[in-house]
Amino acid sequence: MPNFKPFRGVRPTKEFVDIFPTHPLDNFSQEEINEKSAIDYSYIQMIKPYVVSKSKDIDRNLRKIRSNYEELLADHKLVQDSSAYYLYSQTYADKSVFRGLLGLVSVEEFWEGKIKKHESTITARKEKLAHYLEKVNIQAEPVLLTYPSNSKVELLMNYEEKNIPILNYVDDFGTRHKIWKIDNRLKMKELKDVIEQIDSFYIADGHHRIGSAALNAKKQKEKNKKHNGTEHYNYVFSYIVSSQSIKIHDYNRLLKNLNGLSAEELLKKLETSFLIHEKGEKPYYPSQKFHFSMYLEGKFYSLHVKHDIRKSVETSDLDHMLMRKYIFNDIFGISDPKISDEITYLKGNSSIDGILKIKEKVDSGEFKVGFGIYPVSFSDMIKTSDEKKIMPPKCTYVEPKLVTALVMYDMK
Repeated sequence: MPNFKPFRGVRPTKEFVDIFPTHPLDNFSQEEINEKSAIDYSYIQMIKPYVVSKSKDIDRNLRKIRSNYEELLADHKLVQDSSAYYLYSQTYADKSVFRGLLGLVSVEEFWEGKIKKHESTITARKEKLAHYLEKVNIQAEPVLLTYPSNSKVELLMNYEEKNIPILNYVDDFGTRHKIWKIDNRLKMKELKDVIEQIDSFYIADGHHRIGSAALNAKKQKEKNKKHNGTEHYNYVFSYIVSSQSIKIHDYNRLLKNLNGLSAEELLKKLETSFLIHEKGEKPYYPSQKFHFSMYLEGKFYSLHVKHDIRKSVETSDLDHMLMRKYIFNDIFGISDPKISDEITYLKGNSSIDGILKIKEKVDSGEFKVGFGIYPVSFSDMIKTSDEKKIMPPKCTYVEPKLVTALVMYDMK
């Protein structure tokens, strides 16, 4: 059972909740970041020394971020709560609702495997993030963790939603965000007791964030001769959601060339592993696992993995793994998609819209062929993690997507 701790959250006051939070920076161009950094009392302005500054003295820039943060606290633009859990819900413009709890998990339990991963991480990226955490000591975006639904946790969240939230705002995408602070001792104990019945947490999104927090903790532990495991650097800001409050969408693939093959030659090679049905101009969305969509030279095709191959693979093997072996490796000679610049990844939304985006990209001439993949199921994601397998890159596009700096964890 992983531990899930309350913490002293830092959040914008009601006057600044519409200004301070932001969507993750990788959603924006540098030009957009420059513009947003000019907005007074925004998170991006707070971290401006790191994302906009021309100074090459990175440590100085990071110290300035910490100084900016402390000024916002002193000026009461930000407030730090007493120790609490937080209930956090998102209601999308299409009325989809996601909800879960904000708290802390231990890097020790991540190392012990109680918090399970399914994705490999890039060392250089982790090291960069770990250095940021070491100097700034703020975790502004939680790691998204999930677990099989627990009726007792759902019931406690139902009760809490009857209260008035401490934060309530609508972002630029029309998503309504609500936060409830749970600081009553009895309620906190009830939550803790129920969550302790959960066997494991699974990382749904944020492998690099939890990896960098663990790396920073390791470095701090080595420096601290009195380390006992309860230090603030030993915890990771997390958002736990059950299987009821998570959606896993398709993550599709585009290829820039056909590896010297003609369309006819490609189809012939695909026949070795797939049953192929031409769909013509009618877009085809894969209807189940082991079914792929392909768009090539103005036509859609369905590709069904042959039964003899299905029988030979393990039940937890993902379509992405089969695509890597039977298409990318065997036909296009791409043995490691992580280091190939021939593949581009395209997010879907579990509908025909993702397939139409593939068509648009291929028709533009930028790509030669596109493949649509049926979304990874929750159970397959869990099996992959339990079996300590690593998914190929970009297998899951997960909702909810979290905003940055709605609630933050101060590691000092």
